[in-house]
Amino acid sequence: MSEFEKMLYTAKVHTTGGRLGKSRSSDGRLNIMLSSPAATEGGTNPEQLFAAGWSACFESAMGIAAHKMKIILPPDTAIDAEVDLNKTGEDYFLRARLNIHLPGLPRDVAQALADTAHQTCPYSKAIRGNVEVAINLI
Repeated sequence: MSEFEKMLYTAKVHTTGGRLGKSRSSDGRLNIMLSSPAATEGGTNPEQLFAAGWSACFESAMGIAAHKMKIILPPDTAIDAEVDLNKTGEDYFLRARLNIHLPGLPRDVAQALADTAHQTCPYSKAIRGNVEVAINLI
């Protein structure tokens, strides 16, 4: 870590059993059963967890961008995240879409917010070049 970096938070999660197991955070705030995407029983899957984390982070990044641009995000701002688990041969990979709802904002302003958020959101940065991503204004 450089002298200019500042670590803000470390998430600590203990997982056992893979996709059919369970995960629990060190602070106990997350305690979930896991399942495969096709399972009909309880539990969530890693793709849903990633979609929730990424969309929450992305909306916050849009809020930061809006503040810098002196714009107020609409109160009904929302993001519908879609994360696809794909397979080709023996290889698994992800594709993802964020469908962004910014009702009442001019399209060019909404696009500028989405573009800025996509450049600054840590989740977007983490998957850039590794996951096919579509950012859609709805």
